[in-house]
Amino acid sequence: MVNNKWFGEETKSLCLVRQNLAKCNHFPLSVYSKAGTPKTTEYISVYEPTVSYYSRLGRVMVSYDTKKNVWHCPCAKTKISCPHKYIAKWHLFQTHRELFRKVRSTEEVDGLSAAEDQHSHDEADLGDIPYPPNSVQKLKGMAQYILSHKKLPAVLPEHLRLPSVEVQYPRHLIPEERMCQHCPGNVPLSDPVLITHEAKILTKSRVVNDVSTYCKSCHQCGAHYRYQEWKDGIHNFNDRILLDLPLCLTIRNMLQVHTSVSRVVEYLELTSGEQFPAADTVLQGYLHFEALTEHDYQYSCVSCGDHPPVVIMDLHRKAAFHWSGENAFMQQTGFDQTTAQLPEFTFLVMFYAISLVSDLEQPPVDFNGEVDMECFWDALSMERIGRGFVTSQQKNPFAVPPTFHFWAPWIGKNTRRSNHVLNTEFAKVRPQKPAEVQEVTVTEERLREELYKQKVEVVRTLCRECGLDSSGSRSDLLLRLSDEMKSRQTYDKVFQKIWAASGGWAVIMCPCGIVYSIKCNFRAESPRDFTDILLSWKHMPNIVIYDFARGLATHMNLREPEKLPFTPFDGRLMAPTPDNITRAKEGKLKVSLPWLDCKKLAPDPECHPITGSAEHYALYDRFHEDNTKDARDALRRLSLVPQLAGKLNNQVAEQLYARMKKNNYFLNMALPTTHLFLMRNIIHHHNVHKNKTGQHSN
Repeated sequence: MVNNKWFGEETKSLCLVRQNLAKCNHFPLSVYSKAGTPKTTEYISVYEPTVSYYSRLGRVMVSYDTKKNVWHCPCAKTKISCPHKYIAKWHLFQTHRELFRKVRSTEEVDGLSAAEDQHSHDEADLGDIPYPPNSVQKLKGMAQYILSHKKLPAVLPEHLRLPSVEVQYPRHLIPEERMCQHCPGNVPLSDPVLITHEAKILTKSRVVNDVSTYCKSCHQCGAHYRYQEWKDGIHNFNDRILLDLPLCLTIRNMLQVHTSVSRVVEYLELTSGEQFPAADTVLQGYLHFEALTEHDYQYSCVSCGDHPPVVIMDLHRKAAFHWSGENAFMQQTGFDQTTAQLPEFTFLVMFYAISLVSDLEQPPVDFNGEVDMECFWDALSMERIGRGFVTSQQKNPFAVPPTFHFWAPWIGKNTRRSNHVLNTEFAKVRPQKPAEVQEVTVTEERLREELYKQKVEVVRTLCRECGLDSSGSRSDLLLRLSDEMKSRQTYDKVFQKIWAASGGWAVIMCPCGIVYSIKCNFRAESPRDFTDILLSWKHMPNIVIYDFARGLATHMNLREPEKLPFTPFDGRLMAPTPDNITRAKEGKLKVSLPWLDCKKLAPDPECHPITGSAEHYALYDRFHEDNTKDARDALRRLSLVPQLAGKLNNQVAEQLYARMKKNNYFLNMALPTTHLFLMRNIIHHHNVHKNKTGQHSN
């Protein structure tokens, strides 16, 4: 023990004197006691020659809490050494050697100089091994261990869900592992080593200060372990900031009612009268909690099952993440942090980010559009765990940059065909086939409609780029652009600015209002986005309701010419004969699809499992059926189908977006992967709530 620096020579002499004294009096120097609780505490009875108030029987009971790394003897204060503690350590060194490693003990940490103590707040030093590990590989191993072994249940026990001001949280948080989980055999871990004694536990009513957090390491493989035990009612974010579980659940519920984390923090500070950490730190801590919660992300309706025969598709246009170009934008425009708080700043940053989309790295030449979805979303979870070890996203070794070839939608596990899903968004700007140009390319009328939705600054910039006068009112600018759009050159410029680089969320829902698939776009929505998702489904729906049904059917059939997904009649309800078109326009045509109510007795080959039909139709909802200029689209009207007309709430997407747009004020300012992770999580809880309460749309 002297050689390993656990004792000095003076302590050694003192212990030997006590040993000889016990032998002379025919008493055992130390005895290990198996009686006592809790099991994490070791008890050693030590001989004491002098009778006093703490040793009336000539012995002293010394205890060692292996979880908190705390020694206790009745003759001395907790962190003050005494002969009894030395003898007890000597005893355990011989009987429980795994408790002793060549690392700094907690008593030694308390004796650090002020400068060393300040260093320990930034990086705990386990011998020659820094914490957190400065090796990306070791940090990755630590993060993966946490992600796979420290999951919280999706539904927490009731006693951990409800807040209480009477809860007494442990002040010393030590990892429960005693043996290395990576090395074969039983390789003991080091003594707990202090990371900081100034950690904070955030609760709904107060901030618990001066909490000590510890880590352990393996001397053989160098792996690190930190405290990450949810059963104590605490979630450890970064060893310095911890959130109690009721606070995490409160933040989750507040997000469901469109309240940002920054507003939650402001409320907590006003209520408790205490200062909380920065709102972004609390947000990252909450996302860390959600990344470790064992959500299934089923994205499935309890009524429609995993494969709905009827789906509604639409785009949440006003949701867009915040690109990293904000700093460059502020430098170029002269905006400062004060003006960055103005509402119009959000829009201007988003507008500036449009130009950044074209700078995205192009995918490899051999990229076929398939992305491992599970791998992508697991990477987003790893990014969240990584934030618990670094001070900023820029230093996060697990950060996921936006790229065309590693960017995936989310589709429920039972709904998708496999983990490999399609994302061919990189091909949006490639030349289209002649037939596709005729049917799919955005018409001048539709592009003009989108142009009229833009802010005045976008319109003014477009006028300048097209060589038009950029002065005057918004109406004047729109008239100039509308007249000039008859020119192909101007049309292309407006398309690239408005249609080819604005993003949004493509969403597929069942008629009950449950979201089945989501996809965050780099560029503006097109039939390609929904085609990617539908081709990734195990069973394509029989009825697809979309505001650009003709373009979807044409694009999808061109993508899959051998299968022709939309058949018969290219997804129309009847053959596009003049008589059928006239009768449809006059409301005299009805097309019954009885298999929507009752499965076919003799199912078609490769049919839908619920309906037994292999027919697939692309239809317009009633609010968009008059927008098309093609007379044949009269045969895509929802009202022609008796099984659907008046029985289907085809506005569930708009109803969802009416709720979701209330989140845009904080979601649109988030970085790309934060935006993605948070959106999927918010919609997941939205789905769970609707399924649980039965609040489905009729």
